[in-house]
Amino acid sequence: MIDTHCHLTDPRLAAQLDAVLARAAAAGVRRMITIGTTPADAAAAVAVCRGRDFLRCAVGVHPNHAHEVDPNDLPAYRTFHANPAVVAVGEIGLDYHHRFAPVPRQRATFEAQLALAAELDKPVVIHGRDATDDVLAILRSFPAVRAVFHCFTGTPAEARAILDAGYFVGFTGAVTYKKNDALREALRLCPRDRVLIETDAPYLSPEPVRKQKTNEPAFVAHVADCVAREWSVDVAEVDRVTTANAVALFGWGR
Repeated sequence: MIDTHCHLTDPRLAAQLDAVLARAAAAGVRRMITIGTTPADAAAAVAVCRGRDFLRCAVGVHPNHAHEVDPNDLPAYRTFHANPAVVAVGEIGLDYHHRFAPVPRQRATFEAQLALAAELDKPVVIHGRDATDDVLAILRSFPAVRAVFHCFTGTPAEARAILDAGYFVGFTGAVTYKKNDALREALRLCPRDRVLIETDAPYLSPEPVRKQKTNEPAFVAHVADCVAREWSVDVAEVDRVTTANAVALFGWGR
């Protein structure tokens, strides 16, 4: 099983990294993709992959940090992408919920990173909080770029728009929450070859461990359990399908 999105460099996980990785392995989570959200975090994500062949990373400037980085400096990220551990650009996109960075700066940073992804022929990991329509509109200018909309929590209609555009949809522990019937409806309408599972650890602990404040990659197994129920298959089939999807998008293990 692959946790396709976690933040192993977050202090809550980094402080106990060996134990976190051991618990993931015990839960059947054999591979993980950790995400770098700033230049410093990108360097840390690359470093944590060193010597660990079961880890890969994506590096980019999160929209909530867009005001901290000059878009003209983003081509320097090529240095990170020269490392074979880096399989994607991300997470990148737009965040209209927090708006920590001005929207024009978010857009400029997003577009610069999409241009880099197109140049490098790498997929992107999208953060699109309350901004799905605008993210899709910008992506239309980069038709060759492959993408996953990570931590999807939108409506079935938004899921359909993402799917119609040809992208993958990533589901986290949010899909396990009892009140999220609409999110499970969105999951059911997704073609199985377009679904990824993830934790977004240390955030969004799934049921039945939602009360645990620090999520971790081992808990992606609970997301897989939920997907299995919605698909009326066993967890082994969810593992097989979502692992194949991750390989198809990120090229890891192809």
